Amino acid sequence: FVEAQSSPQSSPLVLWLNGGPGCSSMEGFLKEHGPFLIQPDGVTLKYNDYAWNKIANVLYLESPAGVGFSYSEDKKYATNDTEVAHNNYLALKEFLRLFPEYSKNDLFLTGESYGGVYIPTLAEWVMQDPSLNLKGIAVGNGLSSYEINDNSLVYFAYYHGLLGTELWRDLQAFCCSQGTCNFHDNSNLNCTLKMEEMIQIVEESGLNIYNLYAPCDGGVPGSMRYEGDYLITHDLGNSFIRMPMRFSWRQNLFRMPVARKKVRMDPPCTNSTAPRVYLNSPEVRKALHISPDAPEWQVCSFEVNRSYKRLYMQMNDQYLKLLGATKYRILVYNGDVDMACNFLGDEWFVDSLCQKVQVARRPWLYSEGGENQIGGFVKEFTNIAFLTVKGAGHMVPTDRPLAAFTMFSRFIKNEPY
Repeated sequence: FVEAQSSPQSSPLVLWLNGGPGCSSMEGFLKEHGPFLIQPDGVTLKYNDYAWNKIANVLYLESPAGVGFSYSEDKKYATNDTEVAHNNYLALKEFLRLFPEYSKNDLFLTGESYGGVYIPTLAEWVMQDPSLNLKGIAVGNGLSSYEINDNSLVYFAYYHGLLGTELWRDLQAFCCSQGTCNFHDNSNLNCTLKMEEMIQIVEESGLNIYNLYAPCDGGVPGSMRYEGDYLITHDLGNSFIRMPMRFSWRQNLFRMPVARKKVRMDPPCTNSTAPRVYLNSPEVRKALHISPDAPEWQVCSFEVNRSYKRLYMQMNDQYLKLLGATKYRILVYNGDVDMACNFLGDEWFVDSLCQKVQVARRPWLYSEGGENQIGGFVKEFTNIAFLTVKGAGHMVPTDRPLAAFTMFSRFIKNEPY
């Protein structure tokens, strides 16, 4: 938890959750929008000029239990969407019980990636609690619908030059009919075969899935590698979970003997060494009052991810419930070069909620060095806005810190984007 850098008493309380499922919100704290950013040496912290706690009290929660430093006495880490939503609600209530001075502040729930499921499902609990002053939610590069995410990614890949005309022609021939394509769970075998080619290019060839135009940290990877006595496996992400090839690879992964200490799950093409070295140093653990029983910190928990049950395939009901209350404001924002949860899918998702358009899609601006620049595009509906951040990948504040801070500030203060 970091209090607001000025007037914490009157500043809003913002909860932040990273995704996964099974990844630590300390990544958001140390690499995205916390007051200090970890440097590559794993020792040095650098002051962040665009920290979100300049204007808000921010609570970073490691969730579910088993992620990061969080643990459970019974060591049972299998969980699911509904259980996590309720536990996050109880954790938030417990925080406010311990720090009642924040209980009357405006409350915002925010998150990224699989936070696209965590945040709306948590909001369902929070909106029913009159003692909590919920004002709105913001979801960055969120997983809002598996089907829309899959379908849009194929278009994204083709129009960003990744697939080539032949493969695109075949995908359209085998996966589409009457102008509608199903790249998500198509039963046509030819479609499945072509989708395997497409998935190979997008997810397995060495492109950085989190930012198409960024290099792949650690170089073009194999699917697994060893580092010391750790087997490093990559999170399979949240795309194409219905495709037969992906499904069988997942099943095999679940059967892997987890020598508990010896498997580490790192997101592909991202280097998590710096925060891992920093957070596991004895001085830091001591300063943070981490219990000796707490595990060694990893950016993502293989165990939590492996046994996690995904119960929701789309978030329509949760968003419509929030919108139906007509008193919460919602921001869905996307870095536009992310392929894990691409902007086009979230744009289609927000469109599919069929809300009244208030302001037509337009560029939004931010000011850098006295000059206005285009930060991206925004489309505003009644109580919900869809916004892109130009040139940012999955971790928007990491890639475009000033644009991200400007967007966050306007959202929190209810100013026009």
